Amino acid sequence: MKIVLFTHPSFLGHQSMPRYANMLLNGMKERGHEVVVWTPKARFYKIPSIPSFKKWLGYIDQYFVFPLEVKLKLRNSSKDTLFVFADQALGPWVPLVKNRKHVVHCHDFLALKSALGMVPENPASFTGKLYQSYIQRGFSSGKNFISISKKTRHDLHKLHLGEIANSAVCYNGLSRPFFSLPRQSSRDLLETKLNIFLSQGYIMHIGGNQYYKNRQGVLEIYETWRSVYNTKIPLILIGEKPTEELNLLYKKSPYKEDIHFVTNLSDEHVNNAYSGAICLLFPSLDEGFGWPIIEAMASGCPVITTNKAPMNEVGGMAAFYIDKKPTNAEHWQQWKEDGAKTIEKVLKLNRFQHTETIERSFNQSQKFTAEYSLNAIEIIYKEINQVV
Repeated sequence: MKIVLFTHPSFLGHQSMPRYANMLLNGMKERGHEVVVWTPKARFYKIPSIPSFKKWLGYIDQYFVFPLEVKLKLRNSSKDTLFVFADQALGPWVPLVKNRKHVVHCHDFLALKSALGMVPENPASFTGKLYQSYIQRGFSSGKNFISISKKTRHDLHKLHLGEIANSAVCYNGLSRPFFSLPRQSSRDLLETKLNIFLSQGYIMHIGGNQYYKNRQGVLEIYETWRSVYNTKIPLILIGEKPTEELNLLYKKSPYKEDIHFVTNLSDEHVNNAYSGAICLLFPSLDEGFGWPIIEAMASGCPVITTNKAPMNEVGGMAAFYIDKKPTNAEHWQQWKEDGAKTIEKVLKLNRFQHTETIERSFNQSQKFTAEYSLNAIEIIYKEINQVV
């Protein structure tokens, strides 16, 4: 099977999407398929300019120059070629091949839902609304879709403006391996690496500063747990540097000496961080999938996350759940106390209960291997490619 894979340009500096695209690229090549990547090159983007203007130069490369290149390449593409879009955010390019065999991978529609006023926690700017409308019109010309969760597929059917011919769910597979490493040695290694006292354990969060990651909620639950249960265990937040708002909350915290923001941690050390943690605290407001849930489970780390799809799709019966943070401030205190109780519940697991939790978590993580995901995706590709 001949596959053309459309991907985000490397100059955007994305992290998760290139990993997903590489998983598709390498996975389909390993299965004997001929795969080439079509992606915009930095032409206007590399022109020296101020950062705010650079984004618009990137748009010229993506939405003016690249489509012209694609139209030229299509002249030499055989009719049996399958055109694959690694992300529905590449929607503006979908109309270029809407009458050819194609499939669009869908991850999350959080930005589009924000632009449509469906996410009160994240209002969009005027230009943001225009951009998301442009993307929506683009992917709506597509007919065949693969979503990474039932939640994502539900959103797709709600937001697609046309008719959908095929719509499948193929859960994400881990794009890199995670293992359950020895707990104490993982803590010792991380303690040496970060120069933080971690040998007695720590609570962990991993993620960026996107509103839906709810890093502020992580600090609020942690502070409530510390104040109610009077237990001195540090909190490690792995990911981007904190925003000004988050940094202000941190500085006001009476437990700031035990709160640590960690950036630029290698994949190997992230695996150690999961394995050494008492739990992963992951109270996201929303996700497309929720990679950290499976990464933690595969690493032998109990998971506390939000009882909302897709987090509970991914966590299954293995995770510990709390409600989504309410939008009404009057209910925040109860939410924080419930989160604190759940941390304490995990902390108080006896040896048998802890072992049982880890076993359930590992078994759950095996449903989301790269092999399983790629096999399911390949089946869909073949079905679409066989349609006359």
